[in-house]
Amino acid sequence: MEQVNQKRRGRRAAGEDTRAALIAAAREVFVEKGYDGATVRAIATKAGVDAAMVNHWFGGKEGLFAQSVLQLPFDPAEILKRVLDGPVEEAGERIVRTFVTVWDATGGGTFAALIRSVTSQPEVANALKSFLINAIFKNVLAEFGVEQRELRATLCATQMVGLGIVRYVVHFEPLASVDIDTLVKVIAPNLQRYLTGDLD
Repeated sequence: MEQVNQKRRGRRAAGEDTRAALIAAAREVFVEKGYDGATVRAIATKAGVDAAMVNHWFGGKEGLFAQSVLQLPFDPAEILKRVLDGPVEEAGERIVRTFVTVWDATGGGTFAALIRSVTSQPEVANALKSFLINAIFKNVLAEFGVEQRELRATLCATQMVGLGIVRYVVHFEPLASVDIDTLVKVIAPNLQRYLTGDLD
């Protein structure tokens, strides 16, 4: 007699069940293995679905990580597209404007929740570090063709995480309530130096 409880592969009858299963499996695998150590195949296997479903629902590993562990309200691929869409010398401005606009849209609550997870779970902190440096900033820097990418990517990540903490977690004024244009004006030049300037 055929076993009726056999684990099904591929897309489930209710697509959202597949998405939910991938998110649950991804949280476990990313926390256990870190961003770099986790593979799409391992996550899909744990969720009991075909690996192609990761691309179908999340656009890839980065998108799945952003929504499962970081619970970010944006697609990393879309962030990269926005940041790279324009002159290299204005990339710092686009990064600050993009991230702050996304975070402000949720009143900073998403970022604050992320930081709480990071401070209480070292595994999430390591995964966040790998994600920001390797999936976001190193990809940006690769397009610019600059050297010292590891250092530059780390500096960029610390700048943006630091800004987020000051604006949304500890609420240092006036940065906590200043408008986005002002933030861009005062922070982007430093970020641009990290991206393309002389670090010596």
